[in-house]
Amino acid sequence: MPFCTINNIDINYEIKGEGKPIVMIHGFTPDLRLMEGCMEPIFTKRNGYKRIYFNLPGMGKTKGGVNVNTTDDMLNIVLEFIDTIIPGQSFLLAGESYGGYLARGIIANRPERIEGAAFICPMIIPEFEKRSLPSHEIIVEDKNFIEQLNEYEVEEFRSNNVVLDEKTWERYKNEIVSGCSIADQEFLSKIKNHYGFSYEIDKFKLNAPSLFLLGRQDSVVGFKDALNILENYPRATFVVLDKAGHNLQIEQENLFNSLINEWLDRVLNIEGPIIIKD
Repeated sequence: MPFCTINNIDINYEIKGEGKPIVMIHGFTPDLRLMEGCMEPIFTKRNGYKRIYFNLPGMGKTKGGVNVNTTDDMLNIVLEFIDTIIPGQSFLLAGESYGGYLARGIIANRPERIEGAAFICPMIIPEFEKRSLPSHEIIVEDKNFIEQLNEYEVEEFRSNNVVLDEKTWERYKNEIVSGCSIADQEFLSKIKNHYGFSYEIDKFKLNAPSLFLLGRQDSVVGFKDALNILENYPRATFVVLDKAGHNLQIEQENLFNSLINEWLDRVLNIEGPIIIKD
């Protein structure tokens, strides 16, 4: 995978396909494998999209930097990366968790270029103690499979998943744990100390087709806080999925795929209303 140097940081990225750009932003601590794992299956049956995956500073193969100390700094790196990779082009956004928070920052700074946005378990409120959260609840558990894992794996798996079976474990391990295990925790700790933006980001209404995918059992960012910004997204579908925690893209794979496809279908009609003839 190539690198793009932004403010003395080599941003590791990967581009798949050609066509309308979609900027994919993973969450805090994992790497681009999180977004590739859930989004690439969508495009086995859809052509005409340039999928742009990249690793945020301190995550994956992108190293941190002395000039990145806050989420404001993180957003500036992302904005410069976008302006470098697809200068002047309009694009779609898809962000997961912290990536969804950064996506709102992008909307605040580049509203005229965004043709659609998808938010997967988005972080709405940076301060954990201020979030409206359900208690952690396990909905499905394959005890025979769980017995095959070691003590550390069981603890890791049970910590923030609500569906505990072999299929979920394999994807969770390969798409999420794999990235978390190589993150620069020392660098990320300073970002955590300045986790929220220093300015108001929800200052524009995004009239482009949007999608909010929220987990009913998401005990990390919750689902209720997202409803407070509903009015900023007049073309948004808000969905709260049962049997879904903070990794709903894995735990509710079929619904996730259907809803992302429906969002992309709506984006195709962005230039005008849908006209149905008798």
